Amino acid sequence: MKYSLLVAASLLTCPLWADTARPEKANVLLVLADDLGWQDVKCYDIDEPSPYETPHMDRFAKQGVMFWQGYSPTPVCASTRCAILSGIHAVRAQKTSVRGGTPPAPYDLTGMRMTSPWQRAGLPAKEQTIAEVLKTNGYTTGHSGKWHVNIKPSAKPLPLDAGFDWSRESMGVARDMLPNRVEGFSTNDDKDPWQLDEKNYPKNGIFEDSLTFMAEHKDQPFFLFCAARLVHSPIQTRSKPLLEKYCEKLGIPFPSGPDPMTLEGQQNPYYCAMVEEFDYYFGNLINYLEATDDPRWPGHKLIENTYVILTSDNGGMESLKGDIITDNFPLDGGKIRLAEGGTRVPLIISGPEIPVNEQTQVMANGLDLFPTILSMVGAKAPEGKILDGCDLYPLLTQAPQDSSLVKEQDGSIRDTMMWHFPNSRELNSTIRVGDYKLVRHYDTVNNPRTKGKLNLYKLYETKDGEVKRAGIEELNNLAQAMPEKAKELDTKLSKLLVEMNADYPYFNPNYKDKLPNKEKVATVTSESLVGNTAKISFKENGAKVLRAQLIYTTIGGDANEEWYPSAAEIKDGSITATLPADTTHYVFNLIDENNFLVSYPPLKDQKSYTTKHKYSKDTLSVSR
Repeated sequence: MKYSLLVAASLLTCPLWADTARPEKANVLLVLADDLGWQDVKCYDIDEPSPYETPHMDRFAKQGVMFWQGYSPTPVCASTRCAILSGIHAVRAQKTSVRGGTPPAPYDLTGMRMTSPWQRAGLPAKEQTIAEVLKTNGYTTGHSGKWHVNIKPSAKPLPLDAGFDWSRESMGVARDMLPNRVEGFSTNDDKDPWQLDEKNYPKNGIFEDSLTFMAEHKDQPFFLFCAARLVHSPIQTRSKPLLEKYCEKLGIPFPSGPDPMTLEGQQNPYYCAMVEEFDYYFGNLINYLEATDDPRWPGHKLIENTYVILTSDNGGMESLKGDIITDNFPLDGGKIRLAEGGTRVPLIISGPEIPVNEQTQVMANGLDLFPTILSMVGAKAPEGKILDGCDLYPLLTQAPQDSSLVKEQDGSIRDTMMWHFPNSRELNSTIRVGDYKLVRHYDTVNNPRTKGKLNLYKLYETKDGEVKRAGIEELNNLAQAMPEKAKELDTKLSKLLVEMNADYPYFNPNYKDKLPNKEKVATVTSESLVGNTAKISFKENGAKVLRAQLIYTTIGGDANEEWYPSAAEIKDGSITATLPADTTHYVFNLIDENNFLVSYPPLKDQKSYTTKHKYSKDTLSVSR
């Protein structure tokens, strides 16, 4: 789609937003892609060229500032969304991954060496969201698409509970194709819910809803959070012509069945089509803003008074269920990992007073969006509100290449970012300080997957203000060659984790293979409940119990059953806890000196708990 002649002419003559009569409150459109990797967008493509076609995002990159070192707050979707909406770090929020709101349990009871700590299910209840703050500053707030910051789709908080005036949650084209991905293609029939348009792109409800919101609220300042489900699995396209196009482009036969695509690299024609679809729908949003008169600013278009932010919730998912989906090379890894491929994402920002066709090597993070949006609209953070990101507005509007313009809340220049992922099989933390990145592993005991506790990489070489690529592949571990540098970054990482009260993974005593000291874990000998005082007694078997924790729920057995931690006291071989009001079920956790966690009653693994089999069935009940 072509950009309007008005916009094109303005770009050649003078800044779009030079008119001093521009309405004081600018609109904000935040488009969050799902699993779109750094190497999935053509304008970011380096090294070997990819087959993905993204003309609309490429063109948009020339309308604002394109960040080469943009990062997501976490390597997975739910925790990143919580961080962006709340403005607080995943560690501080106790929301570092997808699963949450359950008692700690290994995903596989005997197959996992470690157990992830408790984390909340979604948005911290007391944290004001960016939508709530903008709403109090005269904005109409809208959400379309994916939400995914609650324990179940029906559970609170829903968008309307979190500051959004208008919300339409939709699967868009991401609903599974039936009967399978090579037989469920859409048609141009107007009764087809995913009807193909004249260019053979299927109708996508998420972006249709976004257009509806902007059309209904263009006469007032608006904030729209468009949360796409593309390019997340299922890996499919409802457009047969688009799939045929990429099969031909890649030189592979059209699929004869729904079997996994196993060609290495970026050769999955389904995913190629998905990336192009996202690009097309994003282009529709930009074209609407460019073609639509601004009722609040006669003689001008909406685009002239709208900030547009495009980014992704995490890096590209490289493989799933037998499919090789994409390849983040030269970055290592992908979604669910703290390697660069899991957290490096596209980030492009345009809008009033932001220069066009600029690129920057300054580090940025999804956590920065909250304070940046506040500056864009002239609003202040609520008193006492912690914001763990930095305001990018001075950088964007003054000198996009000047990293000294990005400052922490205390006024110091930001040169550090930290991630913590005590989840899945990764179980590590990372820190970027300038050109260097340190990775700290937690599962290093007799573990062939990790080569030492600390890995140190030099990603860039910065000299006299010029930034050159050095080792973004994370192949050259410098920890032994530069032990003092590794120690310096590790110390700084520890300080940040302590300040944010981080939780860490525990060893699993049920692991099937050898783990030092697992035979020494404590044994619970009795339990009792008197009034609201719960108590267990235990016997130590060689390892001292150092900490204890109560995990409880007030809605045991409910469809939205959610669990929370509470304090427990260790004394004379027993653990005592006061049950919070309305507790229905609870479980004790014992952590010993070797960092093994024992649950009482014993729990199954995460994969055993389903809609029908709740955690509450295996825990202690107040009503027993």
